[in-house]
Amino acid sequence: MIDYSPFWETLNKSDETTYSLINKHHISSAIIDKLRKNKPMNTTTLNDLCHILDCRLEDIAQYVPSDTDQPL
Repeated sequence: MIDYSPFWETLNKSDETTYSLINKHHISSAIIDKLRKNKPMNTTTLNDLCHILDCRLEDIAQYVPSDTDQPL
């Protein structure tokens, strides 16, 4: 499972807020909701968040093994 809890830590350390992501950087509220619920999103969005927050991918997302992972 991809877990976005690092995103919230990174966001708290930055000068940005969910409000500024939505209104200044045009990140949709649906993306914020996906981050809250650990839902899938595309890599372009992850790239945009890394650019906005000036961080690395691991500052936004991490892989956590889960029993619900699909087998290969």
